[in-house]
Amino acid sequence: MGVIGAAPRSHNTEVAPRSHNTGDATVLGRRLIGMNQIRPNSAAARDVAHALHPYTDLVSHQTGGPMIVSRGDGVYVYDDTGREFIESVAGLWCANLGFSNERLARAAYDQMMALPFYHAFTGKSHGPLIELSEMLIERAPGMSKVFFANSGSEANDTAVKMVWYYNNALGRPLKKKIIGRLKGYHGVTVASASLTGLPNNHRSFDLPLPGFIHTMTPHYYHGALPDETEDAFATRCADELDRLIVAEGPETVAAMFAEPIMGAGGVIVPPRGYFEKIQAVLHRHDVLLVVDEVICGFGRTGAYWGSQTFGIVPDIITCAKGLSAAFMPISAVLVNERVFQALAAQSHEIGTFGHGYTYSGHPVPAAVAIEALRIYDEIDIVEHVRTVGPVMQSELRRRFAGHALVGEVRGIGMIGAIELVEDQDGRRNFPPAAKMVQRLVKHCEAAGVIARALPGDSLAFSPPLIMTEAEMMTMLDRVEEGLAALTAELA
Repeated sequence: MGVIGAAPRSHNTEVAPRSHNTGDATVLGRRLIGMNQIRPNSAAARDVAHALHPYTDLVSHQTGGPMIVSRGDGVYVYDDTGREFIESVAGLWCANLGFSNERLARAAYDQMMALPFYHAFTGKSHGPLIELSEMLIERAPGMSKVFFANSGSEANDTAVKMVWYYNNALGRPLKKKIIGRLKGYHGVTVASASLTGLPNNHRSFDLPLPGFIHTMTPHYYHGALPDETEDAFATRCADELDRLIVAEGPETVAAMFAEPIMGAGGVIVPPRGYFEKIQAVLHRHDVLLVVDEVICGFGRTGAYWGSQTFGIVPDIITCAKGLSAAFMPISAVLVNERVFQALAAQSHEIGTFGHGYTYSGHPVPAAVAIEALRIYDEIDIVEHVRTVGPVMQSELRRRFAGHALVGEVRGIGMIGAIELVEDQDGRRNFPPAAKMVQRLVKHCEAAGVIARALPGDSLAFSPPLIMTEAEMMTMLDRVEEGLAALTAELA
């Protein structure tokens, strides 16, 4: 179990020594070996024969095979050969308490023994659902009620339906359009993927659906005009949003969805004053603000919610990932009193709120989430991020900001990114066909770090929140080693 402030772990037991020969197939992993070299009937061969993987080139996977992760310990995971990796993105931005925590495992077991399942339909409830709802409302200023789902995608999909339901309740049947942002990420269901502003989530899926529109990306590094200040750029972003709403017709625009820091689109930190200016536009046109806290919530930015870091006042909050520290699937939609009263009135008129999932508020994930929130409080996870986060940010800049391949280093708290560029002066990325950041990810894995490639040749950092300073330094040492290997390869 990872413990804040614990002495650095010894890395010499049960772990094969790391090779630094990037041509060694055991270093690069089975995924780089031809299918004819994957042992018949091995786990890798069985995976290739039967599994369809998300976010994967499905043809290349047939010949490359998987990396098989077999166990976890704190901020480390181990593959099926015993090789050790630091998880620099907490799995998928979610394993806030690392990959081994007996209290969370015990909470799941105890709840399974007491009540392994019950639902929340037709007014039914149970202890974990009630307690978790109460805990979330206590921790989310301005929110009134909680609805539970199973993933961030489902939470954002639910929020879209709530926005539509809300406007029907208010007698505004035309006010239904939803605004996302280019490079924003809100999930992969049909509605949440329509909100998402990334091409690969739309191409060949016939998305986005009609009624989903996108405003500009608030990325100062790439979006600012020559000599334009951050404040002026933020004003231009708000003006562009205002023009978009006016062009569509304010009577037709219902809500805007926004992440405090845009995660999967590149860890894009908004310019100073951005959300203040954006919220003024939304208020002027009576457009709801849905804040996607799926990545930023539960301490990631150095505040309990990313909204608090940037002075955002949401009408609706969606959260997931860190809610259970990734130990069980669960997500939540939190609504303010104004939204709840409209939902309640419409459900009374119809006779029911006709939305829900079989596992909404499932007692086992809810019990695990309760324990996760308790642990966050006990170890003061926010204060820990405020201590270790600045170290991560300063070290990212010290180590990478002057590198010949790095254009921008960005981030807040324990979320960050480095962006590779071919031309620093022109802020121009490498051609997509070069797959530069994907190559860096391979070199990082060879050095003992599982890393995450993002659009725009960006490498993400979002490690488990329990990571110590010593573990942080080890992670960054290994990423430096990976970047040095890439530099040598290009030379």
